[in-house]
Amino acid sequence: MFRFAAGCAVALSLGVLPAAAQAIHGRDGIQLPAPPKAAVVPVTDNYFGTRISDNYRWLEESKSPATRAFIAAENAYTESYFRQDRIRPQVGKELAPLVDVPEWSIPVERGGAYFFLKRMAGEQQASIYARHGWTGNDERLIDPAKLGHDPNTSVAILDVSRDGSLLAYHVRRGGADEASVHMVETRTGRILDDELPAARYFSVVFTPGGKGLYYTRSGQGGTLLYEHVLGTRSSADKLLFGHQFRGEPLGPDDLFSAWVTDDGHDLVIQIDRGVPARRVDILFRDLTRPGAGFESLVWGVDARFSAIYARGGWYVKTDDHAPNGAILKAEPGVRPEAWKTVVPETARAIDNFSIIGGKLYVERLKDVKSETSVFTLEGKPAGRIDYERIGSATGLAGRTTDRYGYFTFSSFIEPPTIYRLDTVTGKREVFARPRIPFDSSQYRLIQVFYKSKDGTRVPMFIAGKKGLKRDGSERLLMTGYGGFDISMTPQWNPAWAWWLQQGGWFALPNLRGGGEYGETWHEQGMFEKKQNVFDDWFAAAQYLIANRYTSPRHFAITGRSNGGLLMGASMTQRPSLFAAILCGYPLLDMLRFQKFLVGSYWVTEYGSSGNQKQWAYLLQYSPYQNVKKGTAYPAVLFFTGDSDTRVAPLHARKMTALMQASSSSGRPILLHYSLAGGHSAGVGVDQQIQDDADQLAFLWTETGAPPASR
Repeated sequence: MFRFAAGCAVALSLGVLPAAAQAIHGRDGIQLPAPPKAAVVPVTDNYFGTRISDNYRWLEESKSPATRAFIAAENAYTESYFRQDRIRPQVGKELAPLVDVPEWSIPVERGGAYFFLKRMAGEQQASIYARHGWTGNDERLIDPAKLGHDPNTSVAILDVSRDGSLLAYHVRRGGADEASVHMVETRTGRILDDELPAARYFSVVFTPGGKGLYYTRSGQGGTLLYEHVLGTRSSADKLLFGHQFRGEPLGPDDLFSAWVTDDGHDLVIQIDRGVPARRVDILFRDLTRPGAGFESLVWGVDARFSAIYARGGWYVKTDDHAPNGAILKAEPGVRPEAWKTVVPETARAIDNFSIIGGKLYVERLKDVKSETSVFTLEGKPAGRIDYERIGSATGLAGRTTDRYGYFTFSSFIEPPTIYRLDTVTGKREVFARPRIPFDSSQYRLIQVFYKSKDGTRVPMFIAGKKGLKRDGSERLLMTGYGGFDISMTPQWNPAWAWWLQQGGWFALPNLRGGGEYGETWHEQGMFEKKQNVFDDWFAAAQYLIANRYTSPRHFAITGRSNGGLLMGASMTQRPSLFAAILCGYPLLDMLRFQKFLVGSYWVTEYGSSGNQKQWAYLLQYSPYQNVKKGTAYPAVLFFTGDSDTRVAPLHARKMTALMQASSSSGRPILLHYSLAGGHSAGVGVDQQIQDDADQLAFLWTETGAPPASR
């Protein structure tokens, strides 16, 4: 069993010691002294008889004076790098026109009015707007600039009442996952006194009559479902569901959300067991019968389900005996294997589905390219939505009772356009299309396939300027993820657009662990098979080098969160393959990730070091435990911040100290530690531009030609 062997306490004076003698050489003539030297205070853990030492355990204490001194010293060191980076001012100036442009969210339509987020050029955050009628004027309801002086305060729409008279929204400070909940009258702009305090909410929806809210909130004991009656204190909210069902307890890692069917008849709960869910249960409660309890649509099946209620029937997408997904018509009280198949499983994985205007819209991925088919509710083919180019389409959004649905289409070389689709005629109209100074006609986006280490065929998207050289001399930026059943499709990103404008290549391989080819593809990158993800990634890099898109000295890679783990594996397993790495909000100590913040949610993806079988394979690839002193590591920029309440910033802090103490390359190892930003979106535009400019400037500079003397 796992045993903790020793503890430690670190005095302020131990936090940052005088630097070592080795000078650091960035490219383009950047010279730095040796990085700050963090104190080494070993703590030893005993994992099933194997002792593992951790020299920087003290950096897990985020608020200790020693840790704060470490952060301050590292930020100052990083700033000294960027003061010398000659391209950095240029990046900021060129990036601003790509980022600071008008942008919209997909609208929510209620009672002939449209509610959406919109940010105009020059504004730090998006505001909540209402438009009464398709051709009406946009009226601002909530302006985050009026909520305080912090430009990192953001708002988002949670729900709109059925008659469109009330709108619920959250207010988030920085990039934290926690947010407070508020309501506004859409006609008058009056803010209601009702407020739900800052917390991690998984869903907030109005009751059918608009007199209250149902919300699910994560707490110390797990997720709980409450009802809030307008005009009352949140402390008096009624607990509707939590803790257990049918005698089976619900734990802190059982996460659920709630919604009301479009006809107002039922309150529905979807319970996800872990992230990603290893099992999904769906319950419903008849709101027309006072005092009715929750009944199960599906319970206790080790598979995943998502449900939509439309025109008197339940339609469910599942991977139960269908790893690529199927859509069934469900009957309460009947086991899933007896449900009627409406849309059968095919070789193309179902990524999303919706029911709008009495039709089923099924979004599949055809070799990771969006493909939307239309069916009747009986499963008969009824057309499709055509996308003429390689790119990403969101699933069609709207209610089952609506005539119109909305979707967005974009790619690496095409800025996003939001469309309204008439489900009766099939006509599509533009709801919003930002004007962005990027000439898509000058660029090319292609898809290639390559073989991974074990022979698996893996797809990859590559973008670049038309006519760009392929002689190994050009810079290339590659990003990836490979986890949590998330499909990585080519979507617009201003930072990638800047890279392309400079004449760099950009690549995205679709690694196992994602959902691009269904649950089987996901499972091939989970638990003890996680190394497949890294092998797919390295094979992508080798393909790009072999086909002379770039060379190792011009090769940059970037990833965040689970993609940050991918970056950690890149620097520890194949350090000579890449020149520069941006490692954002990363998971890096895989023996301890489950102990912090919401890390326990992810045991269903990675496993846990508390399990004897699982800890062994976690140790094999965990980046923090596989740093080797004296290795020539590439240039690395770790990026995290205090407001990351999802992936603990301690991963980046500890890895920075360890890598700086271990690398023999003389290349910069830097920590960019934000005191305001976090994992979720929310920082202001100016801050976003500055952060992205720092990251891009680092990657561009460190993939330039190395000094002749080195």
